[in-house]
Amino acid sequence: MATSTHNRSSSATSHSKNSKGKPLIIIEAPGKLSKLRHILGDDYLIQASGGHIRELANDGDEQLGFDLVGNQVQCRWEARGSRGKQAIAQLREAAKHAQSVILATDEDREGETIGWHIAQALGLKTVQRITYREITPAAVRAAIAHPRPIDLNLVHAGICRSVLDKLVGYRGSPLVWKLNNGAKSIGRVQSATLHLVVERELQIRNFKPQDYWSCYVDYKEGFRAFYHRGGSNSTSTEDLADDAADPADKKVPESDRVLSQAEADRLIQFAQQYPHGVVSIEGKTVNRTPPAPFTTSTLQQVAGSKLRFSPEQTMQIAQGLYEKGIITYHRSDSTYLSPEFVQSVRNWLSSHDPTNLPQKVTQHKSGKNAQEAHEAIRPTDVHRSSESLKAELDADAFSLYVMIWKRTVASLCQPARIRQTRIITQSGDVQWQARGQVVEFEGFAKYWRSLGQDAELPIVQQGQALNLERAAHEKKQTQPPPRYSEAQLVALMERKGIGRPSTYAPTIQTLKQREYVSIIKSKLQPTAVGEQVDLFLVQALPKLVDVGFTAEMEASLDQIASGELSWEQWLTRWNRDYFAPALEQARKVIPNYASEAPVGKTPDVSDTECPQCQKLMIQLPSKKVRKGFFLKCQGCESVMFWSDRTSTWEAPQAKSKQSEGSPAKLTEHVCPVCKKPLEEYGYQKDGQQKVMLRCSDAKARQQKKHEGAGYFQTSNGFWSPKFGELGSEQSGKALIPTAKRQPLGKSRSRRH
Repeated sequence: MATSTHNRSSSATSHSKNSKGKPLIIIEAPGKLSKLRHILGDDYLIQASGGHIRELANDGDEQLGFDLVGNQVQCRWEARGSRGKQAIAQLREAAKHAQSVILATDEDREGETIGWHIAQALGLKTVQRITYREITPAAVRAAIAHPRPIDLNLVHAGICRSVLDKLVGYRGSPLVWKLNNGAKSIGRVQSATLHLVVERELQIRNFKPQDYWSCYVDYKEGFRAFYHRGGSNSTSTEDLADDAADPADKKVPESDRVLSQAEADRLIQFAQQYPHGVVSIEGKTVNRTPPAPFTTSTLQQVAGSKLRFSPEQTMQIAQGLYEKGIITYHRSDSTYLSPEFVQSVRNWLSSHDPTNLPQKVTQHKSGKNAQEAHEAIRPTDVHRSSESLKAELDADAFSLYVMIWKRTVASLCQPARIRQTRIITQSGDVQWQARGQVVEFEGFAKYWRSLGQDAELPIVQQGQALNLERAAHEKKQTQPPPRYSEAQLVALMERKGIGRPSTYAPTIQTLKQREYVSIIKSKLQPTAVGEQVDLFLVQALPKLVDVGFTAEMEASLDQIASGELSWEQWLTRWNRDYFAPALEQARKVIPNYASEAPVGKTPDVSDTECPQCQKLMIQLPSKKVRKGFFLKCQGCESVMFWSDRTSTWEAPQAKSKQSEGSPAKLTEHVCPVCKKPLEEYGYQKDGQQKVMLRCSDAKARQQKKHEGAGYFQTSNGFWSPKFGELGSEQSGKALIPTAKRQPLGKSRSRRH
């Protein structure tokens, strides 16, 4: 990121020297710069903010950066780290020399909020706001020709989400820290999603399998029929399209379930004893409607099931395709396609596949919260050859693009036509059933395979005698519900109304990073820590893990975005009536769930003795160190880290050269435990003078709760094994280390 920022700075400087008096267009992602400059040439100066440039300050009560006063929310904003400061300085300098400023941040709620922050930071009096769905000459120039004001309703919804998430994270996460199990955070969407995963795990754990038997007969005429109790006369063998379905989870045909071996034996005996004949033949032709074009959710689901991409990986690849101008904006909950694009696909079909061109355009219904002014995720040019794109894209990007192209074209094709057949046979008073289907016309399935395999039945006549070849049964067991894949969890989040298109991927990523869930054989499984956090929240903050309650919050944010609800009144009432009293109750529950020792795997004991007390040290996992773990003494709790230089374990600090009589130098950073200033502490290691930051209160440093509160100097700044990186980008502010400053797990960068 540092390299791209530097390059962007140099590029911005050279552009501003040659573009005095030109309009300045400010976008979010630097990846779009090249394509937009190619489209607009030298007529405009174009710069990127790199996403968010401001955030809520870390000051005030519990470092929330805002105050809830009556029915008002008083927010304080600051630059988002050193990158935010640099971006603001560059944009201010460019705006001074610009003829006008055009804000072209992304069209969603978050993009509108970023645009507002830019306008505020630059002190813009006149704001021109534009949005475009695709980075093509026609779309970009049309947007510039029709600017609009900033939509403050969307901004208010974006601010409300930021305040709400920080309120829940900063006030709620300290509760789970006291569980002493390594739990790092709770979150508005995060905790409800974790509850879904844990709930499924409990269903699996409590599942009691039952035996059953599947009975069938094979006929010499060339087909198999399964035991059928009678009743339904449906001939449908249609499998509902499931974008999140795992291709490995294929349904195997079986009979109506028989619950005892004695009954199964009786049925097979009947089949062997009595002659068989055709009782009825039913058949009909059904049409299968084309699937809708992709939304963010369905794209993540299909990419997960077909390409094995994680939701985060899917969005990263889609971001690159969007920035190259190859697909439309990849955050959308709408299935709408513009009339111009629909006509271009119809022209393509007319030239390449005329039999698949329907007389009327298929209309696909979007979700109830979808914004119909937005478009589905689609190619920008359906006529572009795959050969040219294959040379331009890597393998993963090309696979995702082809999938988007096929789905989009399929959505505008003819329905598929399927002939379905059902044959009922009988032996004695026992009926048997065979189902088959044949695709008579592929229609959309020529591009989007979702119809299943053909299973053609032979031609027989009603009343015809049949020749039994074999009668048998197979013992089976009922299976527990499967764990969710990432794609299936995205589908469930969408169905339950938890989160929105931009939050599905980062929410699941947060659960993985917090080590609340792990991936086992491509399925999500809660860890011991994740289960304990959920158990605690179910008792302490039950509404926060209730999917209905979380969905109501999302619906309220949507109402704010449409101007139907005052964000400040809603948020202050939500805190006053629910969250504040709920926290008070939750604090009373903590002693019932706090552990004396971390929950989960018992730490491995190393063969290294503590240099202080000679007890064997234990291995504690850490992603921050090269070896993957560090050593901690079980007695005096000293720690040691591996040194590649000496190939030995070493203490983090050796004899100090800091004179005992000289006062320590206080910093503007604060201790993560007691909030007193951190002091610089010099020491020698490997013959080199080094500096660490530690609590300036000598007595407090001896307390057990201060363990690990020291920050060691690394090439990337200061770092603590317990609290993570020190947020040195906010020099001059009271800081919380990175590991606890982001309780909701929101990514600090956006669309980079």
